[in-house]
Amino acid sequence: MTVVTLGESMGLIRGSSIGDFAHLGSAEIDTGGAEGNVAIGLVRLGVPVTWLGRVGDDSLGRRVVRDLRGEGVDVHAVVDTDATTGLMLKETPRFGSTTVTYYRRGSAGSRLRPGDLDELEIETASLLHITGVTLALSATARETIRTAIARAHAAGVPVSFDVNHRSRLWGADAASPVYREITASADVVFAGSDEAALTLGMPASTSTEALAEGLTALGPHEVVLKHGAAGASTYVNGMLLTAPAVAVEVVDTVGAGDAFVAGYLSELLVGASAEQRLTTATLTGAFACRHPGDWHGAARRSDLLAIACDPVQR
Repeated sequence: MTVVTLGESMGLIRGSSIGDFAHLGSAEIDTGGAEGNVAIGLVRLGVPVTWLGRVGDDSLGRRVVRDLRGEGVDVHAVVDTDATTGLMLKETPRFGSTTVTYYRRGSAGSRLRPGDLDELEIETASLLHITGVTLALSATARETIRTAIARAHAAGVPVSFDVNHRSRLWGADAASPVYREITASADVVFAGSDEAALTLGMPASTSTEALAEGLTALGPHEVVLKHGAAGASTYVNGMLLTAPAVAVEVVDTVGAGDAFVAGYLSELLVGASAEQRLTTATLTGAFACRHPGDWHGAARRSDLLAIACDPVQR
């Protein structure tokens, strides 16, 4: 049982305290990226993962590879000597508010190309997981995703797609038709309510059931809608199931959606019920909110049992 994923992981500079970079005196060096975050989340839950991405021949690229490998991910890193590793800045201008700024135009990760897939054994995987972030990076990245999906389909490997829209990378007019195309090619689709509405060209006020039905009509067997603090829903076999969010003290929500996806997929891969899939996903998403890092707060199975217990473990 192996999950294959591909995308861009980057260097991350995170402010060490409340405030923006105009005033902060120090910051911490880290890494992050949607597909890498999901990969780590799955590995911590006991699911083997292979990740493919491009990095620059630089210290941040080596840090990305080190962090992913250090968490047990099978890393296939294509070192691009003609481009640098992407970078994101993460600030907390005020408590409860996070601002992320990307420096990834022309980055090594954005130069992903179909030939890079020669590194991957997609045909023997249990699942291919992709996100809308990679689709937004470049035309060659989009073609790489399409090629990966075609190989998965030819081998009967199911495809998981998280819309994960990044408005700073591309606008709704460009993104929406691509999201619809990839949704039609996926077996399982994850989206926030706003992302589902964007994909379908529906008003933001559209009901959860209408959004789920609309996405399902495009082709996927299963649609999972993330509602943030309001919980999550899954639409399977014409039935809509909803689970409330798990209440925790929130430190940072960045990466929580990726942790949610990891939790859901970990249960899907072992044939757990839709209710159990949602329960685990809401727990893993909540657990990630308690850490400022993009992936450091990803839960292990033992963590899920202790999430509501005494915070001091003796």
